[in-house]
Amino acid sequence: MREVEDEPLFIDRVAGLDIGKKEIEVTIRVPGDSGSGRRMSETRTFGATRAELLKLADWLRCWSVGTVGMEATGDYWKPPFFVLEAEGFDCLLYNAGQVKALPGRPKTDRADSIWLAKITERGMIVSSFVPPEPIRRLRTHTRYRRSLVQARTAEMQRVEKLLEDAHLKLSSVASKLFTESGRAMMDAIVAGQRDPKVLAQLARGRMRSKITALEEALDCSFLSEEHVAVLTMMLATIDHHQRQIATLTAAIEQLIEPYARQVEQLDEVPGIGTIGAADIIAEIGVDMRVFTTASHLVSWAKFAPQVKQSAGKRKGGNATGRGNPYLGAALGEAAIGAGRTQSFLGARYRRLNRRMPKKKALVATGNSQLVIIHALLSDPEARYTDLGADYYETRMHVRRQARNHVKGLERLGYKVTIEAMAPDENHLPVTPTR
Repeated sequence: MREVEDEPLFIDRVAGLDIGKKEIEVTIRVPGDSGSGRRMSETRTFGATRAELLKLADWLRCWSVGTVGMEATGDYWKPPFFVLEAEGFDCLLYNAGQVKALPGRPKTDRADSIWLAKITERGMIVSSFVPPEPIRRLRTHTRYRRSLVQARTAEMQRVEKLLEDAHLKLSSVASKLFTESGRAMMDAIVAGQRDPKVLAQLARGRMRSKITALEEALDCSFLSEEHVAVLTMMLATIDHHQRQIATLTAAIEQLIEPYARQVEQLDEVPGIGTIGAADIIAEIGVDMRVFTTASHLVSWAKFAPQVKQSAGKRKGGNATGRGNPYLGAALGEAAIGAGRTQSFLGARYRRLNRRMPKKKALVATGNSQLVIIHALLSDPEARYTDLGADYYETRMHVRRQARNHVKGLERLGYKVTIEAMAPDENHLPVTPTR
């Protein structure tokens, strides 16, 4: 047995905060007076109001504490984090799942604050990503806009159910209810119009070719006053959401102006428009030094499958886990949009979708988009250059392409014999397998 020198502490003077809705338990740990390597510790209770948080800041300064660690507890961590950050402290936010109470350890607020202080002084856990204040202001607007868009979509779906209940088959004729034509017909119904022929004549554009079908679909025989009353409220709610979304979009355009260059960079990526770029920047920021590599960003966003293996066996379905839901929604929309384009990302999505479920193909496409986003935001001069929809075909060997086509036809029940038109080293005859 030999003596070894204990590893030095990561930080000498720290504080651990166990945060509640009304009260905060704070433990500070500083070097002892004896100089023998022992530590001094003290725990106090503070309120969660701004005045109490300023008193907490003064107490921490008295002990020359510069680093504060806290657990992400709901939204209650935000006031102490932001106030102490503004007061000049280095605030570290820990994932609640990583600092949970160990078996056999007492679970009290005081014990939790002591444990958080020890975690901080030893550097045991990496702090979670908290964006700077300008990005946080932008995030507040983009997240609420997404919530309003979801609420508007839900209300539109309720309108369709109401029309079906009233035996109005408008959605069976029109591909979308809330077009200029569909909205004009619903407004006319609310105003009291019940003649199917008059309602059908409100069609515009391509809908004019479906006048006869519209007359049959807009039979108001089963429409009651209760249906009309509820439809009126639903349309008013949709209009209200629409106005709020427009107001938020105008505010977002002002908040995103300092990041116009980054928005322009991301806008060039297939599937990501200006709205999607603003949503992505609001979630990950523009300083990619926080995410040391593209793989770090992909892992943080939970767009990389987590492999679990024990005793030589892989467990679970390689799920990615639960990441940032707002970033996930933005990337999901971007992946769907990219899959419809004639681009490298579109070709990648279609290629993956042939051998895996649609959702997995979308996650894999979002993974590629995140790698591109990290590269663009890491270099102010970087511009996106698409590799082309034929990227995989041009890189694949000709004989391999021919073999794949033959196998595809054989799976359909055909016997294939092919011969190269101009045989050379790249175009050799392919012998069928049967």
